Amino acid sequence: MKAFVTNKYGSPDILELQDVEKPVCKDNQVLVKVHATSINYGNIVLLRGKPFVARFAFGMMKPKFNIPGGDISGTIETIGENVKHFQVGDEVFGDLSSSGWGGFAEYVAVPENSIARKPKNISFEEAASLPMAASTAFQALRNKGNLQEGQEVFIYGASGGVGTFAVQIAKALGANVTAVCSTRNVDIIKSLGIDHVIDYKKETIFEKDRTYDLILAINGYQHMSEYLKALKANGKFILVGGSPKQMPQAMFRSIGNKKINIFMQSPKQEDLNFIKDLVEKNQLTAVIDRQFSFNELPDAFKYFEEGHAQGKVVVKVSSYESNGTPRIF
Repeated sequence: MKAFVTNKYGSPDILELQDVEKPVCKDNQVLVKVHATSINYGNIVLLRGKPFVARFAFGMMKPKFNIPGGDISGTIETIGENVKHFQVGDEVFGDLSSSGWGGFAEYVAVPENSIARKPKNISFEEAASLPMAASTAFQALRNKGNLQEGQEVFIYGASGGVGTFAVQIAKALGANVTAVCSTRNVDIIKSLGIDHVIDYKKETIFEKDRTYDLILAINGYQHMSEYLKALKANGKFILVGGSPKQMPQAMFRSIGNKKINIFMQSPKQEDLNFIKDLVEKNQLTAVIDRQFSFNELPDAFKYFEEGHAQGKVVVKVSSYESNGTPRIF
């Protein structure tokens, strides 16, 4: 089979498309023919080995996962003898970041608890955009933020992969959502049903005397004190990504009962099923900025690293009989 392989840390140019042996699934695994994958920040960390602390998990001198790729969607071709919940032919999607990665390939063998059935009403490309980013948004809002119906939530960085899912999931959970993005992204966020959108290039981000139960900052650059001033007395601030300056600010700063959390996503099958249900209820839409072909994967990385993607960057791996055209914004 074809797969993108890397044996050292570096730029997207080190990714090499090679012929490698097709994997054989173990008793608790399924073999998935990969139709699509997507790019996330975690892919950049695994590729570059930065920040350095990540190498304790990924390998100190060189990556121990030679085929990167976390998000996948595809069709099951083979099942292991102990697999209970899937059958050959099932259309699935999943996050492989805790099960060996390997998604940048035509086939991957994965534990059955790393995947879920693909939402029936979307394409494989849309499904591949969901796992890591939508799970990050969901877990940050519900697990860390304990978001409740009727609460006020403020989402900075609303137009990226995690952000476009976060604004929709917060709304589905019954929150009153304020989304922050740049001018060129305002229409996209409004098209997702978010009424209160702040254009940070034209407006003051934090309105005087308005406070929030939960602030979710995705790759934000505001000083931590600005966020904390906008929190209610028992409010929660959650940081996903962010500038290097924000990490120590978040680690060592707090005010009274205002809670500060630095959040990292953990793949869970139950969360994939929750996301699947939201999609099938038309409460969650995948926002895809650009699609690349499989042999253009290094270019997809370069485009993602520019940091201006509106939603997700998706890579189509193999041909299949399409059940729909993904919505490209």
